[in-house]
Amino acid sequence: MAAGYQELFLEKGSDFSTSITLDNADGTAFSLANTQVKSSIRKSYYSANTTADFVTIIPDVTQGIIFLTLPHTTTANITAGRYVYDVLIKDTSANTVSRVLEGIVNVLPQVTVF
Repeated sequence: MAAGYQELFLEKGSDFSTSITLDNADGTAFSLANTQVKSSIRKSYYSANTTADFVTIIPDVTQGIIFLTLPHTTTANITAGRYVYDVLIKDTSANTVSRVLEGIVNVLPQVTVF
């Protein structure tokens, strides 16, 4: 499966959540059984350090849906600007890793702080 591309807009100091839905070539839901999901944000593809790791949630392995979330306590510590991210899935039974999504994360500055 080729990785998709999605640009994200994250508001600094706010809770963030988005979902992605993975389908097979025939349009059926991609099974996330026996998988692990990891997603990170970095300043560039060549950055040695991770800016943040998304919390990844699979609500139902049969539906192909993955939630990517970040709490406001994490987004508050990210400097406004452009970043890159990707989403990797590891098939634990076959020990293979696939990139399913990638793109730009635009972190928008905040004015009001709690």
